[in-house]
Amino acid sequence: MADNDYSFGTRSDPPADKDNRADYRLTARARAILELESGLPEEAEFEARELVCGIRDISASGLCLSSGEPLSLDALLPARVFLGNHEEPFGLMVEVVWCRPNESGFLVGVRIIESDETAYVEWMEAVASAMAQD
Repeated sequence: MADNDYSFGTRSDPPADKDNRADYRLTARARAILELESGLPEEAEFEARELVCGIRDISASGLCLSSGEPLSLDALLPARVFLGNHEEPFGLMVEVVWCRPNESGFLVGVRIIESDETAYVEWMEAVASAMAQD
């Protein structure tokens, strides 16, 4: 599956009574880079600590990530999301809403936070366009 291939749902979707998302989801092979710690401008030797995650599925309001390490609930993290054939990543702010172990690490559910300082509107447009293609 290429980065720009999308389809509704996933083969291992949770039962309907355990799924709290209000939006439709698209499966996507994409990646997100979360900034776990940021460097201080005056400390040139201190770099930001980033975590590269795979994306299992997307919706207008959130992402399901595959992570190599657990993330703290309620953490607010800057994210760069690389999706499909978009040349530039979407700069978003996300909130960790759940995290649970799986066979290859951790699955993490994040909610996208609406903010004027991010690519929130562009993200919404990209997801709407992807859903229209299905």
